[in-house]
Amino acid sequence: MEELEHTCPQPRTRLTEPAIFAKETSCDCRAPHEKLSIAQARCGTPVDRPVRVYADGIFDLFHSGHARALMQAKNLFPNGYLIVGVCSDELTHKYKGFTVMTEEERYEALRHCRYVDEVVRDAPWTLTPDFLEKHKIDFVAHDDIPYSSAGSEDVYKHIKEAGMFVPTQRTEGISTSDIITRIVRDYDVYARRNLQRGYTAKELNVSYINEKKYRLQNQVDKMKEKVKTVEERSKHFVNRVEEKSHDLIQKWEEKSREFIGNFLELFGPDGAWKQMFQERSGRMIQALSPSSSPTRERSPSRSPSPPSQWPPLSPKGASASISSMSEGDDDDK
Repeated sequence: MEELEHTCPQPRTRLTEPAIFAKETSCDCRAPHEKLSIAQARCGTPVDRPVRVYADGIFDLFHSGHARALMQAKNLFPNGYLIVGVCSDELTHKYKGFTVMTEEERYEALRHCRYVDEVVRDAPWTLTPDFLEKHKIDFVAHDDIPYSSAGSEDVYKHIKEAGMFVPTQRTEGISTSDIITRIVRDYDVYARRNLQRGYTAKELNVSYINEKKYRLQNQVDKMKEKVKTVEERSKHFVNRVEEKSHDLIQKWEEKSREFIGNFLELFGPDGAWKQMFQERSGRMIQALSPSSSPTRERSPSRSPSPPSQWPPLSPKGASASISSMSEGDDDDK
């Protein structure tokens, strides 16, 4: 059992290194390779080796749709070993069209996908029995849409008839053709973008007139961006002034109400100033009133009383005074 594990590549469990390249001469798997049905593979058998699943393609501009298809192929069976075949530039340009990435770039992109265990370089356009036997392939994974190419209505037809085909689902809304369409549609935008980043017109295959046009457009865009920035700053400044003005008006109103309240509290009809004035007026009136004087006010209709004598007269003196007063009265008569 230990010898079989050493002679049969196992699925990657650590992702610290890229996937290996398949040998061009033969497969590294030396374990007995009996034919499996899909039902058997889904039960996790055989236990002495992984289920070898093959998926092929161009994988130009490697994107999430590619990755999701490979993720599905990797997880078709409990112990799946995913082999990915990548067609060369020569075959791709012949049967499908020109690619953006070179074959070496596409090989490396696949090696660094986490779901891939092994990469087959220069994979065939149509799978042959010899190729399937050489790489000990159990099943082939691809979307179920018939793929017509190289004079065939479906290049996977014989794989489906042999019971080795397992379908995966396409990811809608993303494909290499969609990405290229976006670039072509917005060609001027990307040409101007790369001119700004230092690429020459020759590298971009841009004519002299278009180069000048793009550079002028870049200058105009810069001016628009500056104007937009100034407008945003001005708007921000105006908003701040409005906020400050609102705050100042609100504070002024609060202070005004506070001032008026304090004024009324002090000088109003029942204010503290009136009470204090009344208290002081009362004290002054009390101070100036007759009841507070030590002598009584004399009435103007009454004659002044004679000054009292001191010390008081004795009874004899008093009778003498009375007699003298009577004599005086008689003389007046």
